[in-house]
Amino acid sequence: MKHTLVQDALKVVQSPQILVNIISKRVRQLGQGFRPLVAFDPKYTFMDVALKEVAEGKLGFEMLEVTPVTPPVTHKKARKAAASAA
Repeated sequence: MKHTLVQDALKVVQSPQILVNIISKRVRQLGQGFRPLVAFDPKYTFMDVALKEVAEGKLGFEMLEVTPVTPPVTHKKARKAAASAA
């Protein structure tokens, strides 16, 4: 793994934790035979290729916004609320 590739990829994906997840998934794909999205040196490992793809903007990610879900009202809570309202 080349340190410069890591630094270049971190400029695109600011979070190291997210970068690790992106790279690990892409390394698995490359190992299964997926084609690289960039030209690379034959000495590169799958990790180097994945980092170069991220650094060149060929591979990215999308953050999903999660909205909190309110817990459903159980029968006990509904009875207590009805009892206190009456």
